[in-house]
Amino acid sequence: MSRDRDPRTLRRPARSALIATSATALSLTASGCVVVHGEREILPSTTRAEAAQALQEFTTAYNEADKAYDSTLDAGHTTGALADIDSARLKAGKANNPDGNPRHTPLKLTDAKFTIPKKAGWPRWFVADAAGNKGGTARWLLVFTRSGLDDPFQVAYLTLVAPDKVPQFKTDADGWAEPVPVNSTDLATAPGDLSRTYTTFLKGGGETFTDGPHTSQWRAARQKNSKKPGMVTQYIDEPLTNGDYAPLALRTADGGALVFFTTRHFEKQTAYAGTSVPTPNKDVLALTKGEIKQSFTMEFVSNEVALDPKGQGKVTILGRIQGLTSAEGS
Repeated sequence: MSRDRDPRTLRRPARSALIATSATALSLTASGCVVVHGEREILPSTTRAEAAQALQEFTTAYNEADKAYDSTLDAGHTTGALADIDSARLKAGKANNPDGNPRHTPLKLTDAKFTIPKKAGWPRWFVADAAGNKGGTARWLLVFTRSGLDDPFQVAYLTLVAPDKVPQFKTDADGWAEPVPVNSTDLATAPGDLSRTYTTFLKGGGETFTDGPHTSQWRAARQKNSKKPGMVTQYIDEPLTNGDYAPLALRTADGGALVFFTTRHFEKQTAYAGTSVPTPNKDVLALTKGEIKQSFTMEFVSNEVALDPKGQGKVTILGRIQGLTSAEGS
């Protein structure tokens, strides 16, 4: 590593998790709503009608924020990795287009399917699987979460997955799904370990993951880009596992799990003496501190969704969305 600032010292304050102190939750029964002890009772995380409403409210807020390039308009509907990625994107857009997004096209999500786990305690969460008018034929997978009865549902994870790759989930007779504990030992990799295992793989390789664009191909591309004429690029990958970045997993019909998790990545470009780092585009510059001379460090947040098989086997990364959150030149 050069004497320039270590990319691991670059940090942007993460949104802290809301720690629920409420001891109650609402259980919808045939006769209406009754109050129960939510930290002990195993209940659906929400109703299907409330899930549909949360998706609609998110979509409306997302479109308003995208049109105006104003992160305050959807801040109440995002958290975790998506909040980091989305707010940085809107900040850069606003800096370069103060009057709003000239290329705005409203996001439309249709054919929504909701997978709602039945669980005790907080956070309560569910997965929405919808078709979108952006991203081609890919299905939009959104994970909504909240940490208390009085909190709104917010989207923590957003990934795009090919329709034939979305798994079937294990459900009970009433259609409620089964969450998988982060320390589960019946899977190839415990959901709570996936973020760390993934960043370890990106650094040194291994046999944990199947080959694909987010594993072997990404490692190969980074190795190819690490040394170019006049410049060296270094990569540092970090797991993100706490609070709003905690992994969430659902049991699939075959006994495995679909796991959503978060990672952070740094890319540092250092030019040889007598040369300079290429100037990035205007959206990157809008998120950059300092003057770019001989080195340039970018920080990214990435959210992934993976199929984690039961027992032995390799984990498959189905989708990954990554966004630049900050940068610094020196």
